Amino acid sequence: MTAGFVYRSTKTYNHSIGLACCFRQWRATDSHCQYLHGYALKVKLMFASPTLDNRNWVVNFGGLKPVKAWLESQFDHKTVVAEDDPQMSVFLQMEAEGLIQLVVVKATGCEKFAEMIFDWVSDWLKLNIRPTNPGVWLEAVEVAEHDGNSAIVSRIV
Repeated sequence: MTAGFVYRSTKTYNHSIGLACCFRQWRATDSHCQYLHGYALKVKLMFASPTLDNRNWVVNFGGLKPVKAWLESQFDHKTVVAEDDPQMSVFLQMEAEGLIQLVVVKATGCEKFAEMIFDWVSDWLKLNIRPTNPGVWLEAVEVAEHDGNSAIVSRIV
């Protein structure tokens, strides 16, 4: 019996692509993070598979354009607010007045953004990449506010 391999590949959407969003950690009452602030997020996806597709790839990077489009729809020039933010009515009014593009999520922060991205990309992967490489999975997602702060999410197996 020979030892097999696990192949990994990564796709990174750098700070420069425009995932510039505004959010706040309303629960962080002991920190300046409770206030609206913004970052151009960086997102790194790590894919893994024990097999390669017919081109010898884990994933076709060119086929990830829908992932980039979804990331832009969630973060590019958006105000991202937790669904339980006590100031939700203010954000809804700002959206109604055309001042912000509001995206409501379960929770804010790099960890929760990474989790949200992980779930969406995993579901997308099943429908769009697994037909050409059935062994592929999303191993981890990293979201960085800047070069000093990031969070990584992966599934417990």
